[in-house]
Amino acid sequence: MIISRQKPREELLQALAGLHRVFIVGCGACATACKVFGEDEVFRLQESLAKDGIDTTGSVVIDEACHIMRAGRDLRHHHQAVGEADAVLVLACGSGIQSISDNTEKRVVGGLDSLFLGNVRRFGQYEEKCSLCGECILNETAGICPVTTCAKGLLNGPCGGMEKGCCETDPDVACAWHLIYERLKRQGRPGVFGRTVAPKNWGKRQRPGRYNVER
Repeated sequence: MIISRQKPREELLQALAGLHRVFIVGCGACATACKVFGEDEVFRLQESLAKDGIDTTGSVVIDEACHIMRAGRDLRHHHQAVGEADAVLVLACGSGIQSISDNTEKRVVGGLDSLFLGNVRRFGQYEEKCSLCGECILNETAGICPVTTCAKGLLNGPCGGMEKGCCETDPDVACAWHLIYERLKRQGRPGVFGRTVAPKNWGKRQRPGRYNVER
């Protein structure tokens, strides 16, 4: 799940400066789960913008705003309202914003900041555990990613700053490498500690990434 949050009101209004009418696009997937912009939040934003002299020509909450074809379909369905707007205000992650941009010549304004790929601890609580680095070593680190969960992103840890199993950057956070060591110890295998890990080859993180599933 992509974790995002609403831009500060002042920043959003600055981005909308000079615009009088907007068409609002929300996301029914990640943004809704994060309670930043599903249907309820879209309606509240419409009321808020009206107080600042910005009218809403219409709105739609796309099931998954990052779905390029679906975004195009939904925008075509609302083509009149989109055409009447000065811009399209997108309340989705950066991926969703770009899906909308690919499907309209209108100016697109993003209303959210994308934070990270999040695991769900419980409803409303999310944790970053994967950086999508393109070169996964989880098989050797007992399913704990040091690139993400180590504050320094060390591939050969722990560092000298660990104290009582906690990270020197935050004494309330467990050292990722301590967790890796203890879990591997319980499993009775050396794992990543049996070798020296070479520097990460960030070239394996293709940008822009593309992947086609063979059928």
